[in-house]
Amino acid sequence: MSTLTAAEKPTIPTYPLTQSNGVGNSMIEVHQAQASCGEFRLDPAFLLPHRKDYYLFVLVKQGNNRHWIDFMPYTVKADTFYFTVPQQVHLKEHAGPMEGLMASFTDEFLQLEENRTLKQLPIIQNPAAGHELLLSAEDIRFVEEVMLKMVAEFNADSNWRNQMLGSWLRVLVIYLSRLYTNQFAKSRVNPNHFVLKSFQELISRHYHELHEVATYADKLNLTPGYLNDLVKQQSGKTAITHIHHRLIVEAKRRLLHTELSVKQIANELGFEDAAYFNHFFKRIADTTPVSYRQQIREMYQ
Repeated sequence: MSTLTAAEKPTIPTYPLTQSNGVGNSMIEVHQAQASCGEFRLDPAFLLPHRKDYYLFVLVKQGNNRHWIDFMPYTVKADTFYFTVPQQVHLKEHAGPMEGLMASFTDEFLQLEENRTLKQLPIIQNPAAGHELLLSAEDIRFVEEVMLKMVAEFNADSNWRNQMLGSWLRVLVIYLSRLYTNQFAKSRVNPNHFVLKSFQELISRHYHELHEVATYADKLNLTPGYLNDLVKQQSGKTAITHIHHRLIVEAKRRLLHTELSVKQIANELGFEDAAYFNHFFKRIADTTPVSYRQQIREMYQ
């Protein structure tokens, strides 16, 4: 019986991918959940706000659980594909029975030489901040067949097991990226936009300490003006807008999912002055942090 495990951490905890026995790390984990057998059990810690530091793909065959990803509530539907990327905040309202197939994999897998092109695919980049894909009957058959092959390979002790798992996962990521592109047509990603992606990855690592375009430009060996021109050309948004968007997203996550004070959140995000953080939040989000916390929690209830 497989179990997802989580350790106690302050604020919004981040959980790594662990092997089925709860020991050590793994780059790929695959499981088949069968509600009738009680085969898959969720750690109670996952009923609290948390992040995962890995990618999670789930093909739901049966189930109607309700959960939140960041600020959006979802009611799980049968024959639907759900996906999350690292650092999104997860919150399950309850852990009811569910049947389906689950594949988890880490950024370490994507950093392998043979997988680096996968990093640029839409389902991985997730520019639309999506979470679910609607599948046709043909899509369901294909995705289920591939994931069942992955389950069989994961549970086998065969030669070149990891290579086979990686090969099937590459097929799955490419196929799902085609579906993502069709469903989120307005958010298509140009795989040649390396500057934009490098900039966004830097923001992900340094948003809590670096707030200026010039600092990121220096890390990319570019002038601030040239970086802004490239980013705006490739995304339609200025470089500072990307930085501010990430700060607002992280602030909203903490306002919804933690009891940190506004001053504490401001400090975590690199604002020395809570009053300036309040002004910044209101200017971008068109509401104060306190009002946002009240509104989003009323929506959650």
